[in-house]
Amino acid sequence: MKKDQLLTRRRVLLAGTGAVGVAATAGVYAGVTGGGGPAAGTVSAAGPQARRPLSSSAYRLQPLTGYGPPHAAPRRTLVRRAPLLRFSGRGRHMVLTFDDGPDPRYTPAVLDTLAKYDVRAMFFVCGGMAADNRELLARMAEEGHAVGNHTWSHPLLTRLTRGEIRAEMERTCDVIEDAYGERPEWFRAPYGAWNRTAFRLGAELGMEPLAWTVDTLDWTSPGTRSIVRRVENGAAPGVVVLSHDAGGDRSQSVRALRSYLPELLDAGYHISVPRRHYA
Repeated sequence: MKKDQLLTRRRVLLAGTGAVGVAATAGVYAGVTGGGGPAAGTVSAAGPQARRPLSSSAYRLQPLTGYGPPHAAPRRTLVRRAPLLRFSGRGRHMVLTFDDGPDPRYTPAVLDTLAKYDVRAMFFVCGGMAADNRELLARMAEEGHAVGNHTWSHPLLTRLTRGEIRAEMERTCDVIEDAYGERPEWFRAPYGAWNRTAFRLGAELGMEPLAWTVDTLDWTSPGTRSIVRRVENGAAPGVVVLSHDAGGDRSQSVRALRSYLPELLDAGYHISVPRRHYA
């Protein structure tokens, strides 16, 4: 599928569901909690668009300076001191997130289950995996899921230089944009190891840092029932659940999702993706 076709299909999908950004049901969120306040010196994520030169006849049709429609202010991403952990707002809403993919062995099964129940989730992908499985990112775009940046090779960021961290993030942003159709608005540090440089570089690239509230510990292969129990016990409005769709044998994670997702929905929870808040 060509990139311009993907973008068109994605815009139609999101417009049809009344979503903002990549979230099909994101408008329910009023704010974010658990993260530190912004540090000084935020960086513009997008500047004003360049204006095309006008012919002399076209110039006469333009309003005088100060009388035209106001230009939208550039959107800025705050530089935080801690990652966001949960979301506040009305209603029983939860966020499901999946790390380390996409993996052709497990990610399609996760997507199939989400599609069966018509819910949206977040996938924090590694650039190296995404580059080899671009069709799965295209599917995520078509089905309305949010895709975040989980670095290129899943390193411990606190042991890298500033240039190495930027390369890990920026390369992954590029492959996401190419395969998914948009640059990511969220990032997650591998192992949950954040530092000031990661927060600042993430903001420079237009991304918010998102951690989690409930850790399923599925990467330890504790058993399907154990994963289900952790999600059920941790379920509450605004929580962010961490699971994995890659990085090892994730068959337990797939089976657990098939079990706890309908139970959450029957309990009155709405599974959706968060809405970005810009300065």
